[in-house]
Amino acid sequence: MSLFTRFFTWWQGQNWNTQFYTWRTGEVVGDDEFGNRYYRTRGGKIDPALGFERRWVIFNGETEASAVPPGWFGWLNHTTDTPPTVEKYVAREWELPFQPNMTGTPQAWRPLGSTLRAGARPPATGDYEAWTPGA
Repeated sequence: MSLFTRFFTWWQGQNWNTQFYTWRTGEVVGDDEFGNRYYRTRGGKIDPALGFERRWVIFNGETEASAVPPGWFGWLNHTTDTPPTVEKYVAREWELPFQPNMTGTPQAWRPLGSTLRAGARPPATGDYEAWTPGA
């Protein structure tokens, strides 16, 4: 990673500021199946500006918020106080596995009628009337 990228960007991992802050004030709480590492303020110290402890994640590779598993999501957002590593979190049957966000890629979902969808565009249904000025 180049010096410029490492200093100014956050979407390809932690920058120097985040790395220094994590080293100075953070403690590791655990890792998930994607290799993301989760932190909190050392000793569970309460942040005076927030009124609760800070919690954060350092992503393994590209920063993708949807790659946070449900158990860790609840912990990061203070829905639960116990991290999944302690409570032995098991995903429920209705929780779907992670799928990356495909927006902006050829695999993105294209709704019916989209000009980007493969195949022929369906004919107009007749429920549209063009606007004419002055009418």
